[in-house]
Amino acid sequence: MRVGRGARSKSMSSHYVYILEASDGRYYAGYTTDLDRRMAMHRKGKGAKFTRGFGFKKLRYHETCPSKSEALKREAAIKRLTRSEKEVLVKSF
Repeated sequence: MRVGRGARSKSMSSHYVYILEASDGRYYAGYTTDLDRRMAMHRKGKGAKFTRGFGFKKLRYHETCPSKSEALKREAAIKRLTRSEKEVLVKSF
């Protein structure tokens, strides 16, 4: 299978989980297959409802997962962490 310009095969897809810091200091966890594009969307206020409301300050953490399923499970796990547990994760980055 030939992969054309702008297209990606499923085996080439990357799956990212990330934490960003909002303008008011809150953390937001998300999932994407294109980290740069997603951060640009957050900066423009076109990302998640959370960042439209609280703004985007800085990407604080990200990790790559082997599959979409694993990434979504990891995102859910990160969202269940307490603020202090998220801070430990962010500081380790």
